[in-house]
Amino acid sequence: KRGNLGEIILERVLDKSGLSKDQEYFIQHTAHDETGRVFRPDVVVKLPDDKHIVIDSKVSLTAYTQYVSEDDETKKEVALKLHLNSIKKHIKELSSKSYDSLSEFNSPDFVLMFMPIEPSFALAVQTDPELFNYAWKERVVIVSPTTLLATLRTVASIWKYEKQNKNALEIAERGGRLYDKFVNFIKDMESIGLNLNRATKAYDDANKKLSSGSGNILRQVEQLKKMGVNTKANLPDKYLIDNE
Repeated sequence: KRGNLGEIILERVLDKSGLSKDQEYFIQHTAHDETGRVFRPDVVVKLPDDKHIVIDSKVSLTAYTQYVSEDDETKKEVALKLHLNSIKKHIKELSSKSYDSLSEFNSPDFVLMFMPIEPSFALAVQTDPELFNYAWKERVVIVSPTTLLATLRTVASIWKYEKQNKNALEIAERGGRLYDKFVNFIKDMESIGLNLNRATKAYDDANKKLSSGSGNILRQVEQLKKMGVNTKANLPDKYLIDNE
């Protein structure tokens, strides 16, 4: 039950972090080392540039439970020592996994060790002020729900900034392409206008030959008809009127 509680608390922290599951963080992601040995960290957080942070939450709190439920001071002292020893043992175990050496991960040379119960974290740090330094030398950073949430929200801010930069670059690129298209569109419109002007002039010239002046085509063909040329069709009335 304590193990399940730790996973539940970790998932709640992740839900509040602003990161997206299966996009910016992955639960129980499987990896292998060069020998084929399987590794399955509790959470892998993805950073920009394909970097990763590994989070482990498998910290035993059995001794801490004994400590808080015990009334006898001597037994409490024993339980407290067991609690610290349990934390240090897990730090050693995490350090030996060397997640940063796995090809699937591009992670820093440390792993985040999540302690889901805030008071157990505070008790350990207050009892042994050197615990952080001990963990750091083993390439492990101890985090509680509060400190982990702050860390993950920082990561979420980095992702937000990264996406804004990416969008800005894409907007600039699209703007450049749109400008080029607009320039070519203007050239095409000018070409269409020039061709329309040429077509209009050619139409006017042809129309003059057809119906204007003393020797226009309409007058000549009508005169041929009057002279007795046999025809099966007649010109439209508007042309006859214009040439009366």
